[in-house]
Amino acid sequence: MANELTPLESALLIVLMAEAREISNPELKERYGISLTGASRIKLNNAGYVKSEKVGRPFVHVLDDKGWKRVHQELNFDSPKAKTLGAALRALHDNLRERVLKADAYQTFGEMFSRAASVPDDDLEVAAPIPDDDDLDMRIRKVYDSLAPHPGAWLKHADVRGKLGDVPGEALDEAFRLLSQAEDVEMMPESNQKTLTDEDRRIAVRVGGQDTHLIAIGTR
Repeated sequence: MANELTPLESALLIVLMAEAREISNPELKERYGISLTGASRIKLNNAGYVKSEKVGRPFVHVLDDKGWKRVHQELNFDSPKAKTLGAALRALHDNLRERVLKADAYQTFGEMFSRAASVPDDDLEVAAPIPDDDDLDMRIRKVYDSLAPHPGAWLKHADVRGKLGDVPGEALDEAFRLLSQAEDVEMMPESNQKTLTDEDRRIAVRVGGQDTHLIAIGTR
Protein backbone atom coordinates (compact mmCIF):
# COMPACT_ATOMS: atom_id res chain seq x y z
CA MET A 1 0.00 0.00 0.00
CA ALA A 2 2.90 2.35 0.70
CA ASN A 3 3.82 2.38 -2.99
CA GLU A 4 0.55 4.05 -3.94
CA LEU A 5 2.18 7.24 -2.64
CA THR A 6 5.40 8.87 -3.75
CA PRO A 7 7.98 9.80 -1.11
CA LEU A 8 6.99 13.45 -1.58
CA GLU A 9 3.30 12.68 -1.01
CA SER A 10 4.11 10.58 2.06
CA ALA A 11 6.21 13.41 3.46
CA LEU A 12 3.40 15.89 2.83
CA LEU A 13 1.01 13.69 4.81
CA ILE A 14 3.49 13.69 7.69
CA VAL A 15 3.74 17.49 7.59
CA LEU A 16 -0.05 17.90 7.60
CA MET A 17 -0.31 15.35 10.42
CA ALA A 18 2.19 17.28 12.52
CA GLU A 19 0.48 20.62 11.83
CA ALA A 20 -2.98 19.14 12.56
CA ARG A 21 -4.71 22.24 11.20
CA GLU A 22 -5.46 24.02 7.96
CA ILE A 23 -2.30 25.39 6.40
CA SER A 24 -1.84 27.31 3.16
CA ASN A 25 0.72 26.73 0.44
CA PRO A 26 2.50 30.03 1.26
CA GLU A 27 2.85 28.97 4.89
CA LEU A 28 4.04 25.50 3.90
CA LYS A 29 6.61 27.18 1.69
CA GLU A 30 7.71 29.56 4.41
CA ARG A 31 7.91 26.97 7.21
CA TYR A 32 9.09 23.88 5.34
CA GLY A 33 10.14 24.93 1.84
CA ILE A 34 7.44 22.75 0.22
CA SER A 35 3.94 23.13 -1.20
CA LEU A 36 1.11 20.82 -2.24
CA THR A 37 0.26 21.49 -5.86
CA GLY A 38 -0.53 19.93 -9.21
CA ALA A 39 -0.90 16.20 -9.64
CA SER A 40 0.01 15.40 -6.04
CA ARG A 41 -2.73 17.70 -4.69
CA ILE A 42 -5.32 16.21 -7.03
CA LYS A 43 -4.19 12.67 -6.15
CA LEU A 44 -4.34 13.22 -2.38
CA ASN A 45 -7.69 15.06 -2.70
CA ASN A 46 -9.23 12.28 -4.81
CA ALA A 47 -7.97 9.62 -2.39
CA GLY A 48 -9.71 11.47 0.45
CA TYR A 49 -6.42 11.91 2.31
CA VAL A 50 -6.27 15.71 2.10
CA LYS A 51 -8.97 18.35 1.85
CA SER A 52 -7.94 21.40 -0.14
CA GLU A 53 -9.83 24.59 -0.85
CA LYS A 54 -9.00 28.02 -2.11
CA VAL A 55 -9.06 30.74 0.53
CA GLY A 56 -8.39 33.90 -1.41
CA ARG A 57 -5.75 33.06 -3.99
CA PRO A 58 -3.75 30.25 -2.33
CA PHE A 59 -4.91 26.72 -1.59
CA VAL A 60 -5.37 25.75 2.04
CA HIS A 61 -4.89 22.10 3.00
CA VAL A 62 -5.83 19.92 5.97
CA LEU A 63 -5.52 16.21 6.60
CA ASP A 64 -8.94 14.62 5.97
CA ASP A 65 -10.48 11.70 7.88
CA LYS A 66 -9.04 9.10 5.49
CA GLY A 67 -5.70 10.87 5.73
CA TRP A 68 -5.65 10.45 9.51
CA LYS A 69 -6.29 6.74 9.01
CA ARG A 70 -3.66 6.52 6.25
CA VAL A 71 -0.85 7.91 8.42
CA HIS A 72 -1.39 4.98 10.78
CA GLN A 73 -0.26 2.69 7.96
CA GLU A 74 3.10 2.22 6.24
CA LEU A 75 4.19 5.14 4.07
CA ASN A 76 6.67 5.34 1.21
CA PHE A 77 9.90 7.20 2.05
CA ASP A 78 12.13 5.32 -0.43
CA SER A 79 13.69 8.25 -2.24
CA PRO A 80 16.85 7.27 -4.19
CA LYS A 81 18.08 10.87 -4.02
CA ALA A 82 17.56 11.23 -0.27
CA LYS A 83 18.13 7.80 1.25
CA THR A 84 19.30 9.10 4.62
CA LEU A 85 16.38 11.50 5.03
CA GLY A 86 13.99 8.77 3.88
CA ALA A 87 15.43 6.35 6.43
CA ALA A 88 15.09 8.96 9.18
CA LEU A 89 11.44 9.62 8.30
CA ARG A 90 10.71 5.90 8.16
CA ALA A 91 12.35 5.30 11.54
CA LEU A 92 10.43 8.17 13.13
CA HIS A 93 7.10 7.18 11.59
CA ASP A 94 7.46 3.47 12.40
CA ASN A 95 8.43 4.13 16.01
CA LEU A 96 5.59 6.61 16.49
CA ARG A 97 3.12 4.01 15.21
CA GLU A 98 4.56 0.92 16.86
CA ARG A 99 5.95 2.22 20.15
CA VAL A 100 4.79 5.69 21.13
CA LEU A 101 1.07 5.26 20.45
CA LYS A 102 0.98 1.90 22.19
CA ALA A 103 2.89 3.11 25.23
CA ASP A 104 1.31 6.55 25.63
CA ALA A 105 -2.14 7.80 26.54
CA TYR A 106 -2.93 8.67 22.93
CA GLN A 107 -4.94 6.30 20.78
CA THR A 108 -4.47 8.10 17.46
CA PHE A 109 -2.19 10.63 15.80
CA GLY A 110 -5.21 12.95 15.74
CA GLU A 111 -5.13 13.06 19.54
CA MET A 112 -1.35 13.28 19.73
CA PHE A 113 -1.06 16.25 17.39
CA SER A 114 -4.21 18.13 18.43
CA ARG A 115 -3.75 21.89 18.61
CA ALA A 116 -4.27 22.18 22.37
CA ALA A 117 -2.54 25.43 23.17
CA SER A 118 -0.20 25.97 26.07
CA VAL A 119 1.27 29.12 27.55
CA PRO A 120 4.89 29.61 26.41
CA ASP A 121 7.45 29.61 29.22
CA ASP A 122 8.55 33.14 28.35
CA ASP A 123 5.01 34.40 28.95
CA LEU A 124 4.37 32.73 32.28
CA GLU A 125 5.20 35.80 34.35
CA VAL A 126 2.95 38.14 32.37
CA ALA A 127 0.15 35.75 31.44
CA ALA A 128 -3.27 36.34 32.94
CA PRO A 129 -4.31 33.95 35.72
CA ILE A 130 -5.77 30.73 34.35
CA PRO A 131 -9.27 30.03 35.69
CA ASP A 132 -10.00 26.79 37.44
CA ASP A 133 -11.07 24.11 34.91
CA ASP A 134 -14.32 23.30 36.70
CA ASP A 135 -15.22 26.98 37.06
CA LEU A 136 -14.53 27.65 33.38
CA ASP A 137 -16.51 24.57 32.35
CA MET A 138 -19.48 25.93 34.31
CA ARG A 139 -19.12 29.39 32.77
CA ILE A 140 -19.11 27.96 29.26
CA ARG A 141 -22.22 25.93 30.03
CA LYS A 142 -24.00 28.99 31.45
CA VAL A 143 -23.13 31.06 28.38
CA TYR A 144 -24.35 28.25 26.13
CA ASP A 145 -27.64 28.03 28.05
CA SER A 146 -28.15 31.79 27.70
CA LEU A 147 -27.67 31.66 23.92
CA ALA A 148 -29.19 28.32 22.89
CA PRO A 149 -32.94 28.22 22.12
CA HIS A 150 -33.09 24.74 23.70
CA PRO A 151 -30.70 22.09 25.09
CA GLY A 152 -28.79 20.35 22.33
CA ALA A 153 -29.08 23.24 19.87
CA TRP A 154 -26.02 23.86 17.70
CA LEU A 155 -24.07 27.06 18.32
CA LYS A 156 -20.81 28.31 16.87
CA HIS A 157 -17.78 28.09 19.13
CA ALA A 158 -17.14 31.76 18.30
CA ASP A 159 -20.56 32.86 19.62
CA VAL A 160 -19.95 31.17 22.98
CA ARG A 161 -16.36 32.36 23.27
CA GLY A 162 -17.44 35.89 22.43
CA LYS A 163 -19.23 36.08 25.80
CA LEU A 164 -16.05 35.08 27.64
CA GLY A 165 -13.73 37.85 26.52
CA ASP A 166 -12.15 38.17 29.97
CA VAL A 167 -10.73 34.65 29.81
CA PRO A 168 -7.28 34.15 28.18
CA GLY A 169 -7.56 32.51 24.79
CA GLU A 170 -5.21 29.66 25.74
CA ALA A 171 -7.41 28.78 28.73
CA LEU A 172 -10.52 28.76 26.55
CA ASP A 173 -8.80 26.54 23.97
CA GLU A 174 -8.03 23.97 26.66
CA ALA A 175 -11.46 24.30 28.28
CA PHE A 176 -13.26 23.60 24.99
CA ARG A 177 -10.95 20.65 24.32
CA LEU A 178 -11.76 19.16 27.72
CA LEU A 179 -15.45 19.93 27.33
CA SER A 180 -15.52 17.95 24.07
CA GLN A 181 -14.96 14.80 26.15
CA ALA A 182 -18.10 15.29 28.29
CA GLU A 183 -20.94 12.81 27.70
CA ASP A 184 -23.56 15.52 27.18
CA VAL A 185 -21.47 17.56 24.73
CA GLU A 186 -21.12 17.14 20.98
CA MET A 187 -18.97 19.11 18.57
CA MET A 188 -18.95 18.94 14.79
CA PRO A 189 -17.51 20.76 11.76
CA GLU A 190 -19.46 23.41 9.89
CA SER A 191 -20.85 21.65 6.81
CA ASN A 192 -20.54 24.77 4.67
CA GLN A 193 -16.84 25.55 5.05
CA LYS A 194 -17.16 28.65 2.87
CA THR A 195 -19.12 30.42 5.62
CA LEU A 196 -16.26 30.09 8.10
CA THR A 197 -14.31 33.19 9.04
CA ASP A 198 -10.59 33.26 9.79
CA GLU A 199 -11.52 33.44 13.48
CA ASP A 200 -13.78 30.37 13.16
CA ARG A 201 -10.86 28.44 11.70
CA ARG A 202 -8.38 29.70 14.29
CA ILE A 203 -10.48 28.64 17.29
CA ALA A 204 -11.71 25.33 15.86
CA VAL A 205 -11.62 22.48 18.38
CA ARG A 206 -9.88 19.33 17.18
CA VAL A 207 -12.12 16.33 17.92
CA GLY A 208 -11.69 12.87 16.45
CA GLY A 209 -9.08 14.01 13.98
CA GLN A 210 -11.10 16.88 12.51
CA ASP A 211 -11.63 20.56 13.24
CA THR A 212 -15.04 21.35 14.73
CA HIS A 213 -16.76 24.72 14.71
CA LEU A 214 -20.14 23.96 16.34
CA ILE A 215 -21.07 22.87 19.86
CA ALA A 216 -24.21 21.36 21.39
CA ILE A 217 -24.64 20.84 25.14
CA GLY A 218 -27.39 18.80 26.79
CA THR A 219 -27.57 16.19 24.04
CA ARG A 220 -27.98 13.34 26.57
